[in-house]
Amino acid sequence: MDRITKSLLDEFSREHDLVKLPEDKQFEHFASYLTAGRFLSEAFDTSDMVTGSGGDTGIDGIAIIVNGSLVGDTDLIEDYAERNGYLDVVFVFVQAERSSTFESTEIGQFAFGVQDFFKEKPSLPRNGAIISAAAVMSAVYDRSSKFKRGNPTCKLYYVTTGTWMGDTALEARRAAVVDDLMALRLFREVEFVPIDASAIQRLYRESKNSVAREFEFSERTVVPDIPGVSEAYLGLLPTKEFLSLIQDENGEILKGIFYDNVRDWQDYNPVNSEMKETLASDTLRARFALMNNGVTIIAKTLRTTANRFYIEDYQIVNGCQTSHVLFDQQGVLDESVMVPLRLISTQDDDVIASIIKATNRQTEVKEEQLLALSDFQKRLEEYFKAFENGKRLYYERRSRQYNSATGIEKTRIITPRNLILSFASMFLEEPHRTTRSYRAILERVGTKIFAATDRLEPYYVAALSLYRLEYLFRNQILDSKFKPARFQILLAFRLLLSTSLLPRMNAHDMERYCTTLTEVLWDTSKSEKALKDAAKAVEAVSKGNFDSDSLRTQPFTESVRAYCEKKGPRK
Repeated sequence: MDRITKSLLDEFSREHDLVKLPEDKQFEHFASYLTAGRFLSEAFDTSDMVTGSGGDTGIDGIAIIVNGSLVGDTDLIEDYAERNGYLDVVFVFVQAERSSTFESTEIGQFAFGVQDFFKEKPSLPRNGAIISAAAVMSAVYDRSSKFKRGNPTCKLYYVTTGTWMGDTALEARRAAVVDDLMALRLFREVEFVPIDASAIQRLYRESKNSVAREFEFSERTVVPDIPGVSEAYLGLLPTKEFLSLIQDENGEILKGIFYDNVRDWQDYNPVNSEMKETLASDTLRARFALMNNGVTIIAKTLRTTANRFYIEDYQIVNGCQTSHVLFDQQGVLDESVMVPLRLISTQDDDVIASIIKATNRQTEVKEEQLLALSDFQKRLEEYFKAFENGKRLYYERRSRQYNSATGIEKTRIITPRNLILSFASMFLEEPHRTTRSYRAILERVGTKIFAATDRLEPYYVAALSLYRLEYLFRNQILDSKFKPARFQILLAFRLLLSTSLLPRMNAHDMERYCTTLTEVLWDTSKSEKALKDAAKAVEAVSKGNFDSDSLRTQPFTESVRAYCEKKGPRK
C-alpha cells in the first residue's frame, strides 16, 4: 500500500473508531465508505455494510439503498413502499483488496458471489450478514410492482491499492461480469467500477469536502439588500447548467443537496406527471419557465466573475420535484427549456429556516418533516456539543454538516432518524416499532418526541447509548448476531440500571434519573459490561432466536421489561 493511501486509511480508521481492527478489516470498512457513501445523504455506519469473514461469498461489503437510505431490515422495505409510493433501489457490492494489482481470478470470484447472491437457491455457503442482506433483497423483489422508475441498479466496486491500466483481459472480464448480471433480467443497469489508489484518494477528498459547482448564470437580476443575506439573485438558468448542479461526474443525482427540502421526491404524482408531459411536448416545452414555480438554492459560499458563478455547500431547499423530473427527463430537453431560479447566499441559520418554511408551504407539509428547522433541534445540537471531549456527540440536523469538520470522530455523529429510534426504544419503551411501525413513531414527533418542553438529557442518553452499542458491534466485541435486536438491547440497558420509575420528560427529576445512566455510559468498561448484560437479557427472552418476527412485537417488548424488572426491580 502506498504512503498516501495508508495515511488516508489510518485517518479514516481513527475518525471511525476502527483502530482496534486488523488492517484488512479497516480497508473493507474504508472501501465500503467510499463507494456506498456516494449514494447516501446522511451519516452511516460501515459495520452495517461489511459482511465479515467466512461465508461472505467473496463479497466484502453490501449496501442496499432504498429511496436514498441504507436499509438492513426487511420491514423497512414495506415502510418505504407505503410512505413514498415507489421503490428506487441501488444494490452496491464491494470487494476490497490491499494488493497492488487487479486480478482476473479475484474479479471472477467476486462476480460469482454477486450472481449467487440473487439466486433463489444459492450454491455458496452464507454467513449471517449475507443471509440478512439476501432477505432484504428478496423483500425488494417481492414488491417489484413498486419499481415505477424501473428495476433496481447494481453497482460492483473492486477496490485495490494498485493502478487500473485498462488491461485488455481485465476489461474483457469486467464486460463479461456486466453481461452476465444483465442476463438475470433483474436490473435496469449494471456497472462494474475498478477503484485504484488514485480513485481512492479522489473519493476520500470528495467525501471530506462540501459540494461545489461553477456555472453560467447570465439571465438574472440582483435582489436588493436584505438583512442576513449576503447576496441574492433571481433569473432563468438553462437546463444544461442546472443539471450540472444536481448530478455528479458519473451522472448520478446528488441526494445530499436535497436534504433540507422537506417533501423529498414524490415520484410521478399528478403534478409531476403534468411537468413530464410539458417537457415531452414540442409546443409546451419552451413554456416550462412560465408554468413552473422554480427552484430555490441556498449556498453558504457564493462568488461571481461576470456571468460565471461559483457556489459551495449549497442546498436545494425548494424545487426537489422539479429537479428530479428534469433529471429523469433530460433526454427530451433542449435549449428552449429554462429553470426559474432563486439563488441566495447566507450563513444565517434563522434566515435559512425562514426561507425553507415559506417556500415549502405551497402544499401540505407535516411538522415532523420540518425537524431540522425547529428551535428544539438547535438546542439539542448545542447541548450535545457542550460536553467535554470523550463525552461529546454531534447532532447532524442537516445532511453531512460535519463532513468537512476536522478532529471529529465520525461515529459520534448522530442523525435525527437514529436519535428518534433510540429515544423511542429507551424512553417510550417501543423498540418493536423501530422498523415495522416507524411511521407511527414519526407521528409522535412534536408531542411525545422532541416536544418543546422536554428535557434534553434523555435524548443525550439515548444517543450515547446507541453510540456505545455500535462501538461494540463495530469492533467485534459484541457478536453481530445481536444487531437485529439493538433497540431492544437499549431498552434492556436502561431497565437493568434504573432505580426508580421513569419521570415525566419535562420534570427536573429526569435530569437526576439520567445522571445514573450517563455515569455508566461515560465509563468505557462499565458501559461495555452493562450493554453485554442487556444483550444477554434479550438473548434469554428470545431464546437465542434473533431472526424471529417476534422481536418486533409488543409482547416481546413486555417480556423484556418483565425479565429486566426481575433481574433488577424498579422501586
